[in-house]
Amino acid sequence: MKVTTATIDNITEVLTRIIEFTERRREILTRNLFDYKSSDFQPKDLPVCEFAECMTEAVSEHLRSERLLLCDKDNVTFGEEGSFDALPVVDSEARNLLNTDTKQYLQMQIHKLSENLMNNRIAVELLKQKQ
Repeated sequence: MKVTTATIDNITEVLTRIIEFTERRREILTRNLFDYKSSDFQPKDLPVCEFAECMTEAVSEHLRSERLLLCDKDNVTFGEEGSFDALPVVDSEARNLLNTDTKQYLQMQIHKLSENLMNNRIAVELLKQKQ
């Protein structure tokens, strides 16, 4: 794990990252619904577990030392001035399902979108409460 950004106590930054992540993920999951019939299509997703690890570590560090430390993972990186990137990865489970049961594939994508929307709404509401 390499440390890339240290920020003074600011849970607002964590909530902002969650909102950005869920907005980017919504775009990718929506493309999975609209593009699945295209030739050579590979369903993708953002690395949710990696991002969750980053946020968990940041909050733990905040609780421990009253500072926010955002650390990179393989597909999630943090830059200067609050920037971050999450690289989409091929969703092999969705790809296998698409090859065997299109209806189940579509249901999976809709479920992921619903879960993502809930996560986004929670972060937005918590951010409103914080401000």
